[in-house]
Amino acid sequence: MRFTRHFAMPAVAALVAAALFVPSTHAQFTQATAVGASAATTSERDREFAALSRDVDALEREFSLIKRVVKLVTPTVVHIEASLLPKFRGVLDVEEAGSGVIVDFNRNFYVLTNRHVIRHSSKELISVHLNDGRVITPERIWEDKETDVAVMLVSAPDLVAARLGDSEALEIGDFVLAIGSPFGLSHSVTRGIVSAKGRHNLDLGDGELRWQNFIQTDAAINPGNSGGPLVNLRGEVVGLNTAIASASGGNEGIGFSIPVNIVARVARQLVNNNRVARGFLGVKLDGQFDEKQAEAMGLERLAGTRITVVEPQSPAERAALRVNDVILLYNGVRVERDNHLIGLVKLTEVGQRVPIVIYRDGHPLSLFVEIGDLGDFADSGQ
Repeated sequence: MRFTRHFAMPAVAALVAAALFVPSTHAQFTQATAVGASAATTSERDREFAALSRDVDALEREFSLIKRVVKLVTPTVVHIEASLLPKFRGVLDVEEAGSGVIVDFNRNFYVLTNRHVIRHSSKELISVHLNDGRVITPERIWEDKETDVAVMLVSAPDLVAARLGDSEALEIGDFVLAIGSPFGLSHSVTRGIVSAKGRHNLDLGDGELRWQNFIQTDAAINPGNSGGPLVNLRGEVVGLNTAIASASGGNEGIGFSIPVNIVARVARQLVNNNRVARGFLGVKLDGQFDEKQAEAMGLERLAGTRITVVEPQSPAERAALRVNDVILLYNGVRVERDNHLIGLVKLTEVGQRVPIVIYRDGHPLSLFVEIGDLGDFADSGQ
């Protein structure tokens, strides 16, 4: 054999060498099995890739919905820069900046935002940056410090107004988007869910925002997002992003938005009447109502707030509320304490007929009360 001539080996060595190059039946079977396994593995991977592609297609349909929402809403969102009035320069460290959303009230365009974004400025010192790059200044400003809502009248060609949704229809778990200018990065979009509703009694620093009924969301909200819209998947504004709970000063997954129903009601009243009508019930409440008193009245646990006075000719008197009634539910919301009820009433639209549940003589009782205007009862209690 040629191997002998190449290697100059004995015949037996040549045979061994030949054996290394001629596959045995066992080797052939092993090789065939490996090839088959490789083909099977390749086929399985192809199936996995095909399944993954189908799943991605389904996911991209969801993402496509979000993209459509963003495309519709982004032109309505503005970035706001508010230079400080001279009296605040050197006192405050930074210029105010935030976000806002354009709305249409009675064929006029307005920007809704938070009062704290513009409170240290004036209309001449405020720049409203539109999505298309134009910069305009507001013609007039209205503010309500107790709800932290501000409204700015604006005019320019081809403004696009947002659609307002119904924040009462929001449910915990609903998907929402937050759009704004965190850290000055205009028109940033984040996604999350409604984490809770009815948040109140938050310590927000200066204490001017008295009447609170926040939507809580885990959509990322950071400094600069204030005044920007919280949007549902129908492209409707359902809240105005306002505050965060944070130890670091940045997003930690707990943000708060004012429900748009409250924002729109306050804004329209400011524009139309130059004032905000606060809801009025006409009762005085027991700020010391505790577990011991609740137990003495027959309640299983401390809940609600106890009436100590019913004002004459008030909505409460007309609804037949009495001293020692304990208000447990107000418009479907569980009442936690006296200040909670006061805030709920103040934020209720005047004239609204509200269902309440009270505890009287050992039994729950359902009633309706038509909320009055606090301005008509200036010298009365709640």
